[in-house]
This record gives sequence, structure tokens and C-alpha cells, in this order.
Amino acid sequence: MPVTVVRFNLVEPGATPASLSARYKAALEMAAYADDRGMTTVQTEEHHGVANNWLPSPFAFAGAVFGATRRIAVTVSAIIGPLHDPLRLAEDIAVLDLLSGGRLVTVAGIGYRPEEYALFDVEWKRRGRLQDELLETLLKAWSGEEFEYRGRTVRVTPRPFSDPHPLLLVGGSSKAAARRAARLGLPFFPSAHLPELEAYYKERLVEYGTEGWTMMPPAVTPLLHLAEDPDRVWAEHGEHFLHEARTYASWQSADIRSAVKSAATTVDELRAEGVYRIVTPDECLAQGLDSYVLHPLSGGMPVDEGWRSMHLFCENVLPRLKDL
Repeated sequence: MPVTVVRFNLVEPGATPASLSARYKAALEMAAYADDRGMTTVQTEEHHGVANNWLPSPFAFAGAVFGATRRIAVTVSAIIGPLHDPLRLAEDIAVLDLLSGGRLVTVAGIGYRPEEYALFDVEWKRRGRLQDELLETLLKAWSGEEFEYRGRTVRVTPRPFSDPHPLLLVGGSSKAAARRAARLGLPFFPSAHLPELEAYYKERLVEYGTEGWTMMPPAVTPLLHLAEDPDRVWAEHGEHFLHEARTYASWQSADIRSAVKSAATTVDELRAEGVYRIVTPDECLAQGLDSYVLHPLSGGMPVDEGWRSMHLFCENVLPRLKDL
């Protein structure tokens, strides 16, 4: 059966505290609904200081999802590693791993927005070294044993549920990220379909004498919204998809490679491009994808419209995917 993902970044331009609270609660209800119907994972992410309220605290959200669900995984893809205190992050992930019984997947990247580093007074030029320290510290901390950290002896408790440690992947689209993952014997999560980078990672595994594997996005990774009448949704809500696409595109320099990258400047261009797809249930099945990524609250989508998409996917598509 294909992997089925429901993505939440909780974007809402111009939100009030009340409207954003309602959006967060709806996302938790959608996660529970997806869990009951057998979807594979909830995917969320981390960005800071964004005017449209992009989720800055994915682990807090993950904890709420785990409290509302029983089986579904939560993939945080990705955290901005150098912005986190290594010891505190080790504790937070261990607690979430214990609470969820091992359902947390963390992808650690270094980000691509210098303004996020400035917000937390973290030096942009040191991001590679900070990422190395973070990953090395997490692996040592989760052993439950004492280790040397910044000139002192420390020990982190409790130990996580997962053995030998919670699932941790190194994300990125650079050779430096691939080398980092291989050196530490961690799985590699390229940020786009990059077979040449996967091959480079495998070569480095041999060089370092470590073991690992790659979780790479397919060549085509559309973000899906289900509707009985796609023309209506494009006309009424296309601006929400365009807002998210333009926000994301504005952050990415020419050397950033992403599985979800749009050059559209109008709703019509976005629709023709195919990065965001509004499809009927039958059209959704006809995509023939390895993974189906549902994005019900994209760009500030009204909650009622998001629920229509969720219901159509879970009731009209998911049962038929299980028969594939």
C-alpha cells in the first residue's frame, strides 16, 4: 500500500488568536480522524518569525498529536538543528518517543533562512559545526550514559523508548549533509529527488565503514487536495495555495533544492504547474503515486474546506488504496 501523509504547517495569514486556536484544534481532530482510518503519518515542520504564522514549535504539536492518536507516526521534517539546545532537544525527543511508543521521526536539517538564525542570535557561519555537535550529542545522550559535553560531564535521562534511539535522519540537499549522515551512520533524507546525492551518500558509507539508508522523495511529490469540483476550489481557494507557494519560493535561493518548489506567480500558473493538485477521488487514485501527501489546511485554507478534503480522501480513496 502507498504511504499516506497528512501535512500541517498551520499557516494562516492575518490570523487572530481565536482563529489560529481553532485551526490548531482542527488539525488535531484531523490527525485523530486520519489515525482512525489508517493513514500512515502526520508531517509537520519548523519555521520562525513568519508573518503568516508558520508553525514554529513542531515538537509541541507532535506531543498533542500523540495524545490524540494511537497508531499514526509524526514526522518532523525538518527541524533547524543549530537553533536547538542539544541537551534539551535530547530530552524533548526522548519524552515524545516514550509517550508515543516510538512513533516520532525527526529529520534534522540546517535551514536556509539567515533571519531565523538572527532571531535566536545563532551565528549563521557556524551552522555546520553546530549541526555536527547537535547530532553527536543526541546520539550520546540517548545512550543514558555519562559523556563529555562542552568541557563538563553530563548525563541525560530518561532513556527513550526506541532502541537504540528514536529515528533520526539527516536532511539536506548538499554533499556536506550526505557526508554528515554517513559519518555518523544515520539515515539520509535528501530534500528533493536527488539520485546523484544518494549515490554520493552510499559511497561515503563505504568510506566511513558505517551503515545507513536513504529516505528520498519521489521524482514527483504533489501536494493534494480532494474535491468533488476542482474548478470550484481553484476559483474559491486557489489564492491559499498560491500564498503558500510564493512564501516558500521566496525563501529559496537558486542552490536550494526542494521536493516542493514552485515558480508560479498566479493561480492559473500554479494549477498548470502541478505542484499543488486539486483532484477528485477518482483522479487521486489515477495519480498512481508511491506516497499521497494530503495538505488540507494549505495556506490558510478554511477549516470546513479542509474537512471536505479529508473526508473525500479517507472515505473515497484510502479504502481503495488498501486494495492495491
